Amino acid sequence: MRYPKTAVAALSCAFALIPAGIASAGTGPAPAPTTSAATSTAPSPAGNPASTRAQAAGVCADAYQIGTTGYLTRSGKTIASVKQFYSPSCAENYGYVWVWQSFRDIAGDYDVTAAVYSYSQDEILGKRSWTNTTAQEFWSNGTSTVTECTAATGSVRAAGDPAPVTGHSSKRC
Repeated sequence: MRYPKTAVAALSCAFALIPAGIASAGTGPAPAPTTSAATSTAPSPAGNPASTRAQAAGVCADAYQIGTTGYLTRSGKTIASVKQFYSPSCAENYGYVWVWQSFRDIAGDYDVTAAVYSYSQDEILGKRSWTNTTAQEFWSNGTSTVTECTAATGSVRAAGDPAPVTGHSSKRC
């Protein structure tokens, strides 16, 4: 062969283009949770069902966000977010409110509620309330509403305000 190095290089490239197997997204076992996320008890704006406050509220460890986040605004500024979580193992929904640091820095104490609204029952369920708090993370009680259309709902009332600011996540059915 006149050009052995070129032939070997060409064959190597050709074999590199032959797929060894077929892989597609979504096949195979679900990925295991990372160790740090699975063991962290730190509160999080995204919501951590393993946090100390979530555990105190009885939130199941496999809970994850469903629907889109809602926001609470006061005088044109966002002060908190509200999310809905779902636990497959416990078959429960939870409301979650995260008070933004920018509000906490100026507010002093405030009152907060977190709950789940059932469109089917036209009721607010699992409601928990806190008064005169400076905490950042709030979880409702679990609700047996997984077969219903629901949304998380929350409120924050700053000291001196006559009424709370309210918000809700998107409707999930």
